[in-house]
Amino acid sequence: MESITSSLAPENLLASQKAGLDVTFGLASRVVEGFEKLVDLNVRTVRTALAEHQDYVTKSFSVRDPQQFFALQNAQLQASAQRTQAYWQQVIELATGVRGVYLEAAQDQIEKSQRNVQAFVDSIASGAPGSDAVVSAWKSAIDAATQSANSAYEAARTAARQVVEAAQGDAASAASAATPPAVRVVSTKAAGAKK
Repeated sequence: MESITSSLAPENLLASQKAGLDVTFGLASRVVEGFEKLVDLNVRTVRTALAEHQDYVTKSFSVRDPQQFFALQNAQLQASAQRTQAYWQQVIELATGVRGVYLEAAQDQIEKSQRNVQAFVDSIASGAPGSDAVVSAWKSAIDAATQSANSAYEAARTAARQVVEAAQGDAASAASAATPPAVRVVSTKAAGAKK
């Protein structure tokens, strides 16, 4: 029983709380880093968009032919679709990076909890004579719960990965699907302007 009470000693509790706080602040720090990267991405995107829009407006004032105007507009639409796709790809990568940090921390905490529970059960078993059957049943129950928790964790991780992959696929297909209709509309307008 001494090992049970030693695990509840104030020093051990304080060390456990400190470790929990370190994990919490480490995760908070990573979230702030991800947010900083997102803000930086947004600032760069706005600067680029303003510069490209200014260039587009300047070029459109120098166009004398409707066909050239529609070709310029088409090029702008295609570039815009590509920039939008690239932007969302970077946002997804940032979110995936932060999510990965949380998944890793969760896995570490699950493993640590499993080790602590196993150590607790082992300490009870070593300190309680004649309780082998009860401890064995308890260990079996803990093992079953651990396997169930691991299965649920893996299912959640797989589902999250599939959601990210689907979002990436949707962003890519949306950008590639948006470009051809814009080309057809501009080509139709340009053909109509020639008549």
